[in-house]
Amino acid sequence: MAIQQAVPKLHAAAAAELPRSRLRRRLSRSRLLILMFLPCLLYYALFKYYPMAGIVISFKDYNLYKGIWESDWVGFKYYTMFFHNPDFWLLFRNTFLLGLYKLVFGFPAPILLALLLNEVKNTLFKRFVQTATYLPHFISNVIVASMVMMFLSPTGGIINQLLQSLGMESINFLTLPEWFRPIYVLSEIWQHLGWETIIYLAALSSIDPSLYEAAEMDGAGRLRKIWSVTLPGIASAIVILLLLNVGKILEIGFEKVYLLANPTTYETADIFSTYVYRVGMTNGNFSYASAIDMFTGIVSLVFIISANYISRKVSNNSLW
Repeated sequence: MAIQQAVPKLHAAAAAELPRSRLRRRLSRSRLLILMFLPCLLYYALFKYYPMAGIVISFKDYNLYKGIWESDWVGFKYYTMFFHNPDFWLLFRNTFLLGLYKLVFGFPAPILLALLLNEVKNTLFKRFVQTATYLPHFISNVIVASMVMMFLSPTGGIINQLLQSLGMESINFLTLPEWFRPIYVLSEIWQHLGWETIIYLAALSSIDPSLYEAAEMDGAGRLRKIWSVTLPGIASAIVILLLLNVGKILEIGFEKVYLLANPTTYETADIFSTYVYRVGMTNGNFSYASAIDMFTGIVSLVFIISANYISRKVSNNSLW
């Protein structure tokens, strides 16, 4: 009887041991890849996920002298305060429109440049254009903002000199709210156009050349080959990058907006990140600033999940 009871236990133990041994073999085979991945994992754990614990101060009346855990709990006080803030809809509108314009005008630009470069047969010219367009990506936002201010200066800026040479009056672009969004979006496109083009050029290199030959045999012209071969070949890359960009609509970079904006343009330039900086760093209200930042992150998460769901239903391409 004891032997009959022991046999199923041995089978169960062997069945449990089998997946563990498979896992050990897989880990052993992938040890070099795991070792290469380890620095990346440590970076994200230390600098991305560990600081997220600080979100707890958005539910507390954070006191610098008491510390995070000794400060008093206040629940959703700062979230409620933010939603009842008269500037809430202004900040939401400015942030959303700036992100939307950047997506609408900035997202297709590298695709178009990659398609044009793919048609260029002169290798030297192609490399020159690639280099000239992705170098601005390595320029800091401080220098880019300084260049924008210099070019748009009402006294000596190259743009205003051009306008004056055409018989038009000089425009003080950086003090007019209606000019802030075009200036910001154009500077973003110029700065990151070439860098994002690299991804599409890499996707283009994976297209089978025999597809172009088959299209030529069918009498397809250049535009027809782009439409029927090139774009379907990079469709997956386009969808993935579009989804990632949708998730960043409310996460506009702080530095350039802060550097280019001024009180005369706050009507269109004041966004969540600059408001968080003023509330948190200037006024010292860290709990309120954390609540605003938390709200921005949640809305961005909703955006990217919704876009991913729609993309999966429409095109079968998605992030997960």
